[in-house]
Amino acid sequence: MADNTSEPDSRLDASEELAAYESGRLLFAAPCEFFFGAQKLEQLPAPDRPEVAFAGRSNVGKSSLVNALTGRRGLARSSHQPGRTRQLNFFNLGQRLNLVDMPGYGYAEAAKSVKEDWQEMMFSYLRGRVTLRRVVLLLDTRIEFKPSDHEVMELLDRAAVTYQVVLTKIDAVKPHILERKNEATLALVSKHPAAFPEIQLTSSDTGQGIPELRAALASLALVSEAH
Repeated sequence: MADNTSEPDSRLDASEELAAYESGRLLFAAPCEFFFGAQKLEQLPAPDRPEVAFAGRSNVGKSSLVNALTGRRGLARSSHQPGRTRQLNFFNLGQRLNLVDMPGYGYAEAAKSVKEDWQEMMFSYLRGRVTLRRVVLLLDTRIEFKPSDHEVMELLDRAAVTYQVVLTKIDAVKPHILERKNEATLALVSKHPAAFPEIQLTSSDTGQGIPELRAALASLALVSEAH
């Protein structure tokens, strides 16, 4: 469930909230297929629809979250070796939204030059992709903030791309620990100008927070011709 930091008069009423959930459900029930993998900026596909990119440390649960959102267990696959995936993977969701799985960051065994290459490519993509509507930045609820997390948030601020922090694996911690983590994360994002002021709490295993995240992302998609 998302932590709602909005003022009371800006919150959705019950009917609007149900409509948002239904919009998200319908969008993510649409066909979703991998259609492109880019290892270099010049290989990027044409910017023909809105995009949402998923970023996070290696093994944070990006693939699991994308699979949970789309209801397709094998759509996105994680590598057995952290940091091995070195490309942007593009998925076409119902011809209305591209989901972009970004390479994981923060893997300790990677050479410094590889880390620098990651930042250079990702920054260029984030700054120059005109169809990029939002970055979903995943943080593991069980793990303390790492220097690489702070570095990526600063990179996103410099790129002036709106990003929303999503806490993953919330089912793996006790409620009082989750509450403290949520408060600490809210305090962290308040210091970053490009960060969306709400935290989404999710579990790919139990489905907690998945309908809420679907609804939020559906608001960024192309309007269906049926509407």
